[in-house]
Amino acid sequence: MEIAITKLSSKGQVVIPREMRKDIKEGEKLIIIKEGNSMIMKKASKLDKQLKEDLEFARRTEEAWKRYENGKFKSMDAKDFLKELKKW
Repeated sequence: MEIAITKLSSKGQVVIPREMRKDIKEGEKLIIIKEGNSMIMKKASKLDKQLKEDLEFARRTEEAWKRYENGKFKSMDAKDFLKELKKW
């Protein structure tokens, strides 16, 4: 494991230290996942299918929770819910 220190600029930019970016090309997309006080950065090109599915599920869950908190949800029986869930 490698460890380096960097800082956030006034424009919200973070410089990845040279020794950490030897395998990253200019213009390459990176994913940043924040959980509490931790952040994980990963090359978007290296994402596996499961992680993509997990991120999409998390995004949809977050949207649904916000709709619920705002009173914008609908009630349905279990059968209809399962039909709706299969659309995901």
